[in-house]
Amino acid sequence: MICGFDLLVEIVRIISMDVNFTKLAGVLTGFSTNLQKGERVLIDAFDIPEDMVVALVRAARGRGAVPFVNIQRARISRELINDLDAEQFETQATWELFRMQKMDAYIAVRGSDNIFEMSDVDPSKLGQVMKAMKGVLDYRVNKTKWVILRWPTSAMAQQAMMSTESFEDFFFRVCTQDYSRMAEGMAALELLMAETDRVELKGPDCDLHFSIKGISAVACGGSHNIPDGEVFSCPVKESVEGEITYNAPTVYQGTSFDRIHLKFEKGKIVHADGTNSVRLNEILDSDAGARYIGEFAIAFNPHILEPMRDILFDEKIAGSFHFTPGQAYEEADNGNRSQVHWDMVQIQRPEYGGGEIWFDGELIRKDGIFVKEDLKKLNPDYLLGEN
Repeated sequence: MICGFDLLVEIVRIISMDVNFTKLAGVLTGFSTNLQKGERVLIDAFDIPEDMVVALVRAARGRGAVPFVNIQRARISRELINDLDAEQFETQATWELFRMQKMDAYIAVRGSDNIFEMSDVDPSKLGQVMKAMKGVLDYRVNKTKWVILRWPTSAMAQQAMMSTESFEDFFFRVCTQDYSRMAEGMAALELLMAETDRVELKGPDCDLHFSIKGISAVACGGSHNIPDGEVFSCPVKESVEGEITYNAPTVYQGTSFDRIHLKFEKGKIVHADGTNSVRLNEILDSDAGARYIGEFAIAFNPHILEPMRDILFDEKIAGSFHFTPGQAYEEADNGNRSQVHWDMVQIQRPEYGGGEIWFDGELIRKDGIFVKEDLKKLNPDYLLGEN
């Protein structure tokens, strides 16, 4: 039985949640995808509350767009993949690509009651599905306006080692922040990266050097991922030399990894170890491109400080960078192609051992703080409105 005061508290919580749903839907359909009258948008809902789906439908219609909805459940996906029929997934990929080609925009909101739901699925079957669906993914990334968002669940709160209520407050604060405040600093970093040749990444567990000459840089401030806060480019494919041990944990294809160590020669990963080294190397052997780097990104979201084994959050950690084996994006392309795109994160703030980023012999960031004058607006004190 709920007493009067407890009932009032619950009512206030529900009202607050409804307001958060509406505000977040507005960010996704407005700032992130900028839906226009008559545009078709596919709303891909993975294990999230129906009320959030309704909020997205209403927000899309409020902008004059035409919403389509696809509901997915992780346990059902696992069951389909476990007893895989290759022809079935090829057929599914055909009609999913046909549907995607009819869309102007794509909004995915992904929840998860268990991040390890796929951990006991045969890796070869996961690989077959990823290969079958690659055409759909490529079209969505390169031909539509898109944004992807994780949904706050009890499982995510556990990963972040927070109470459910505290995590929900954190989630909505991060996802509805004023991303426009990043714009000036991101533009400066984007221009600098586009003009840079040699990059050096230095730290206790990192000694890497490579070229990004001639490859575009792309600023990401809430237009594709929520949360956001990074500028990415890509190494010249065969230019990477050195080694790195990533100090943020990662989950890929339902398997958890810690302290991944990679060694590079002429751009290729020639040695890889860490927890679960066998599975790590199986993934890196998925195809020829999986052992080359497809993305280099510098991150600076001031609200995200600690890893929580969710890459959409972890790759935006303030004072971090990610260095990604696998597929390159067409916007910043080194020609590498793979069914794998595995963002791996190293944090360079002092409490994680520190580190430096150098561009063409000039120190750009030290211990997670930008030192170049025109990049200082990407530091936490400015982005949080403290300066």
